[in-house]
Amino acid sequence: MANPRPLSVLVLIVALGTSAQAPAADLAAGKAKATEVCQACHGVDGNSASVDFPKLGGQYPDYLAKALRDYRSGQRKNPIMAGFAKPLSSDEIDNLAAYYASQPAAVSTRH
Repeated sequence: MANPRPLSVLVLIVALGTSAQAPAADLAAGKAKATEVCQACHGVDGNSASVDFPKLGGQYPDYLAKALRDYRSGQRKNPIMAGFAKPLSSDEIDNLAAYYASQPAAVSTRH
């Protein structure tokens, strides 16, 4: 008969890993912050009508969160974005990233 111990250890590791995950982001709070702070440039859905501002809708949430954290810390340089990102809490960044990631991507091509 096979030793059941390796299987029980694996189950324990998986259970601990899933229980230690961060709480889910709040999409409603992300939308509220996007409406309050970000929509003037990026649009409320993250799909700016202007070519001067990046389209955020449909981007990966971890990419968006890292970019905002890097603007906030000064590791990523842009004086305008640094001013907006500096007062954001980590939860607000996660909420914004999740909200914009949940929006449809508007892809366009130029010929």
